[in-house]
Amino acid sequence: MTKLKTLPATIKFSAKCSDCFGAEFYDAEDNEVAGYNGYVPKFFPEEHYGDYVQLDIDLKTGQILNWKSPSLKEINDTLKGSADN
Repeated sequence: MTKLKTLPATIKFSAKCSDCFGAEFYDAEDNEVAGYNGYVPKFFPEEHYGDYVQLDIDLKTGQILNWKSPSLKEINDTLKGSADN
């Protein structure tokens, strides 16, 4: 087992969803406004082929380093492809 002597700067997280990705979207008052089930949305970072969630997280701040905020169009395009529709 590896025992670290200092806190690493980043964790590179990867998880396979196998077409089982789910997400809920909330407004500013914390009301659910939409839901999505299906492939990992195209606006997620990295080459994920619709099956993987890959996030680089700064371990000191918790900030996702490779996140780019999606546009409203990207979110609406994703919702059109939801298995819930």
